Amino acid sequence: MKVVVVESPAKAKTINKYLGDDFKVLASYGHVSDLPAKDGSVRPDEDFAMTYEVDPKSEQHLKAIASALKGADQLFLATDPDREGEAISWHVHNALNRRGALKGVPVKRVVFHEITKSAVQKAIANPRDIDMNLVNAQQARRALDYLVGFNLSPVLWRKLPGSRSAGRVQSVALRLICEREAEIEAFRSREYWTIDAEFAAGERRLLARLHALDGKKLDKFALGSEDETRAVLARLEALSDWRVSDVERKQGRRNPAPPFTTSTLQQEASRKLGFSAKKTMQVAQKLYEGISLGRETVGLITYMRTDSVNLSNEAVAAIRDMVDQVHGPRYLPDRPRSFANKAKNAQEAHEAVRPTDVFRRPKEVRSHLDDDQFRLYELIWKRTVASQMAAAILDQVAIEVTDGAKVATFRATGSVIAFDGFLALYQEGRDDEEEDEEKRLPNFERAEPLDRGPLKSDQHFTEPPPRYTEATLVKKLEELGIGRPSTYASIISVLQDRNYVVLDKKRFVPEDRGWLVTAFLVSFFDRYVEYDFTARLENELDQVAEGEVDWKAVLRAFWDAFHMAIDGTSDLKISDVLTAVEARLESHVFPDKGDGTDPRACPACANGRLSLRLGKFGSFVACSNYPECKFTRPVGGAAGTGDGASEAGATGLDVGPKHLGDDPATGLPVTLRKGPYGVYVQLGDGGKGEEKPKRASLPKGLTPEAITLDIALGLLALPREIGRHPETGEVITAGIGRFGPYLKHNGAFKSLTPDDDVLTIGINRAVALLAEAPKGRGGSVAPLRVLGEHPSGGEIALYKGRYGPYVKHGSVNATLPRAADPEALTLDEAVALVDARAAATGKTAKPAKKAAASKAKAKAEKPAAKATKASTAKATTATKAKAAPKRKAAAAAEPDEVPFDDAVPVKAAAKTAAASKPAASKAAPKKAAAPKAAAAKKPAPKKAAPKKAAAKTSAAG
Repeated sequence: MKVVVVESPAKAKTINKYLGDDFKVLASYGHVSDLPAKDGSVRPDEDFAMTYEVDPKSEQHLKAIASALKGADQLFLATDPDREGEAISWHVHNALNRRGALKGVPVKRVVFHEITKSAVQKAIANPRDIDMNLVNAQQARRALDYLVGFNLSPVLWRKLPGSRSAGRVQSVALRLICEREAEIEAFRSREYWTIDAEFAAGERRLLARLHALDGKKLDKFALGSEDETRAVLARLEALSDWRVSDVERKQGRRNPAPPFTTSTLQQEASRKLGFSAKKTMQVAQKLYEGISLGRETVGLITYMRTDSVNLSNEAVAAIRDMVDQVHGPRYLPDRPRSFANKAKNAQEAHEAVRPTDVFRRPKEVRSHLDDDQFRLYELIWKRTVASQMAAAILDQVAIEVTDGAKVATFRATGSVIAFDGFLALYQEGRDDEEEDEEKRLPNFERAEPLDRGPLKSDQHFTEPPPRYTEATLVKKLEELGIGRPSTYASIISVLQDRNYVVLDKKRFVPEDRGWLVTAFLVSFFDRYVEYDFTARLENELDQVAEGEVDWKAVLRAFWDAFHMAIDGTSDLKISDVLTAVEARLESHVFPDKGDGTDPRACPACANGRLSLRLGKFGSFVACSNYPECKFTRPVGGAAGTGDGASEAGATGLDVGPKHLGDDPATGLPVTLRKGPYGVYVQLGDGGKGEEKPKRASLPKGLTPEAITLDIALGLLALPREIGRHPETGEVITAGIGRFGPYLKHNGAFKSLTPDDDVLTIGINRAVALLAEAPKGRGGSVAPLRVLGEHPSGGEIALYKGRYGPYVKHGSVNATLPRAADPEALTLDEAVALVDARAAATGKTAKPAKKAAASKAKAKAEKPAAKATKASTAKATTATKAKAAPKRKAAAAAEPDEVPFDDAVPVKAAAKTAAASKPAASKAAPKKAAAPKAAAAKKPAPKKAAPKKAAAKTSAAG
């Protein structure tokens, strides 16, 4: 028996079918070891010694592999064919070796770039050793990210409260977004005019634009005002005897784009399919790992993490055959096309992303794919085939028309596709530039007379540079050589998760927090957010992978300068930080109003000056006359000049609170304000001697523009009494809580739907909604989707919980990681999540009937439990006192359903609870002391868990 280890269960299932009964294929479920999220995991003083820990979730997978190796003839490590995959193989090998599972078992590494029977069998027949150059390149990257995250993030927390984290690559990407936004804010629009005229000869018509006047070619801004344009129009009206003065025809060729790399796939999927980078990689992963086509399961595309634009000779031959058969010999170039990669630091060890079998056309596999899989596969298939097709031939025509006195010249241009070539199948998408208009022009001859129709003038204004989309940001990062295509999706996700940027109309807009972090880093760590420096570091990591540079030397060179920069901030005062940040963000925080007034003058009092301040929730702008003047506003209070102005600017909140009116009952002012958590309404000013003013947040879907005095008063009056429930007689109230608008009845809560208005919902609708709510913890909730059967029996379903989506199998619930896409979740992934959750908590999934039987048994044993209750009350109370915060959090969630960020502390609490359960359930009156002993042991592990959680959060940055 031979054992093969791959990364994912889906891949394991596909490969097992190719290798037969003499092989057992198991999954490692990704990385099995990583640097623990605590200080000392990378130790520069010990020549960068690194301590790895096996992830608790990986223990069961390693045990399964170790068990399969008993009596095995050989172990093949077949993880992904890149640096991460090489490192996973190395970690699996080391973990198994420490367990003594590899005694007498030879170990080899195999790689394949497509999951097809021939590719897998060929890889098994040609094994190699683990490539330590690739492993060390991955170790160096991981160590660099750790050293930056664990040393720079704490400086941010101390010196710039409200900041979340800094990262080696994420901070550079954030700088790109902020600098583009600064360009937009600094942009000053410029006016220009154009004049068009329609000319005709019989039925033939030509729309042309004024191109030259008095023998001089007009540039874009030649007509800069309406007055100038009117003067020119008056001259043109007097001209006559219009004729075709020149007809220029030339032929051009347009070649197809190369096949996809990781980054170009992400860009094109964003443009054409609207996919995020993360979604593109998730869907591509499924296409790569294997799709069941009925009689066989096969990977439909090659490995999707690659910088290469090359195709194998076999693939090129197959594509050319496909083109010849389907489109004919005219569409086949004389020689196969080859492409060069233009990206910096491109790693071209693999092929481009392509179909594993080009004759497996999209329409033939449509019935086996979901919509997203089909659309992405079709995109990859078309791009690959088009890359080996003939060039398109375009006839480009320019026609000039001049009056008899040769005072004015009008010009029209267009292009006509003479031969479509590859365009018959595929055309690459564009980003922000306007596409060439391929319009057909009539056939005119030189000196042919024309009749002029009406003249038309249009006013235009120059536009600021566009904000980055996911596609253009990925393109820019690749052009600069920053990061790796395989990391772009996670970089973009981290920036959004940290609330550094937000996607507005599919374009990135920096949040206040993102502006401040960037200004801080540029002020005090400029070298480490320079584009060239980050790109050079990527190049050095590539050299490590090639065996040209020692990985420890790269770390030493980086650390020597970096830790000096960190040490240099030890005496830095927060006031110094604010001064530096304020100076760098002067034009953003205090933009020129354009009316000559001082942008830093306080609008609320006569002589105050605005400045940047730090508060509990981060930075804000406040008046220097505090506490006499309480004017405050967000850092980015002024409306933007680019697409999608800020919410604050759109509502007038950039100049302080917006007065809506006075409350008729109290006479106090009602204002609309913006705070750290968004826009809210407030009753009163909260001045000296006044009570803390009442405030109410705006519910989701209610825009600041829509807020009137009546709506504000209604929000301030919440929670409101709707009426009494007709069955229970208990009062039903409506209010807004941390999870949004809700109904409350008899201690139970029910969230309102997006269609319900918390201010107007009536008793009938409230009763109907409450009737839909699950009754207590045991109530049933309809799943979003049933995923299938668990291998041990019982179905696994996807649910929506208050902390996000989770999967459920029996009594085990597992929250989806933040990076997971619920829509793309597979059964295999769900099985891995619930199994890991069950292993962590000590739970086993119980069928519904057994759970019911257990309840009946518990009911029968109630008297015994009562006897035990009194004797254990003291111990239980002591335990509850120490565990109160966590118990409260757990009670608010579904069973085992926890916020993903709190997974570690809750998991630790669950383990402790599981450990004490047997004693509590078996305890008779005589053994009442047993729980007490257990309670005495509980505090130690509970204290340890939160530290671990905090460390993990730091490492994530």
